[in-house]
Amino acid sequence: MNKVRVQRHTLRDAVNSAIHTALAQHDDVIVMGEDMAGGAGMSSYDETGSIGGVFAVTQGLVGRFGRGRVIDTPLAETALMGAAVGAAACGLRPIVELMFIDFLGTCLDPIMNQGSRLRYMSNGATRVPLVVRTTYGAGLAAGPHHSGSYYGMLAHLPGIKIVVPANANDARDVFAACVDDDDIVFFFENTAMYSKKVAVTEPRTLRLGEADVKRSGTDVTLVAVGAMVGPALEAAEELAGRGTDAEVIDPISVVPLDLATILSSVRRTGRLVVVDEDNPHCSIAQDIISRVTSEAFRDLRAAPVHVAPPHVPVPYGPVLESAYLPGAPDIVAAVDRVLA
Repeated sequence: MNKVRVQRHTLRDAVNSAIHTALAQHDDVIVMGEDMAGGAGMSSYDETGSIGGVFAVTQGLVGRFGRGRVIDTPLAETALMGAAVGAAACGLRPIVELMFIDFLGTCLDPIMNQGSRLRYMSNGATRVPLVVRTTYGAGLAAGPHHSGSYYGMLAHLPGIKIVVPANANDARDVFAACVDDDDIVFFFENTAMYSKKVAVTEPRTLRLGEADVKRSGTDVTLVAVGAMVGPALEAAEELAGRGTDAEVIDPISVVPLDLATILSSVRRTGRLVVVDEDNPHCSIAQDIISRVTSEAFRDLRAAPVHVAPPHVPVPYGPVLESAYLPGAPDIVAAVDRVLA
């Protein structure tokens, strides 16, 4: 009997394909970053000849679209982000790679003080359609300088949208909405997922501000951000074996947040657990809990629970890092608390 071969791809493949599509469909889209093409001095490239950045996500782009649209920048994040904000304000739609979100501190000024405020200050006359691709997350023993999340920091700034896809398929399907948006969109890619293969699904249209219910349930609502969707689904399966029916919601974009979908679920289940690997203080998860408590207090049967790492930098050692990251057992324990 012939076996059906399931096509699989990684987050790296999915984002590369999405950028290819954006460049092919929009003449005003450019790609900027450190070694996005690579190979300084080379006169020509084949489909695999370019470096494609430190994670090889943009490999092959320059061979098809040329150096005029796939632009290597100096190793200077402030200059890179300033140029990207300027290019967006002047009519282009840059896709920029910030190698790690931990480097945000070196280029925050053009984002916070310029790019995020230009549309408001110009009464809508100036748009800044800029996609900032960046990596986040622990799990590779990369240490505290290359493993942070920090989307909660950016969520505090008006004029910035934030997308944290949970897998390769969602990243592929929501990327076009990010490119089409007229504001700055930070697109977070989990480094541990870059080489993890998943089955390719049929493309679908995902919009910013629309959550995805990954699993329906009636007993407890699990809201999980980004890479935490996987452990949340694992926990839901374990809970199902014990007779507890958990609903798992993936916000996909945390700014704008689809609060309506979360509230609708909590009003049915009466219980809420929010799972997030960002630092716990003043976080997206705490914001979700606060807003749900304000809007649906009388529907709650128990106090919401936040599952997150401890409020410390990401440890370097693999054993400590494993203990630092929330997992399915932590989520199950949290559900036991709200059920009790």
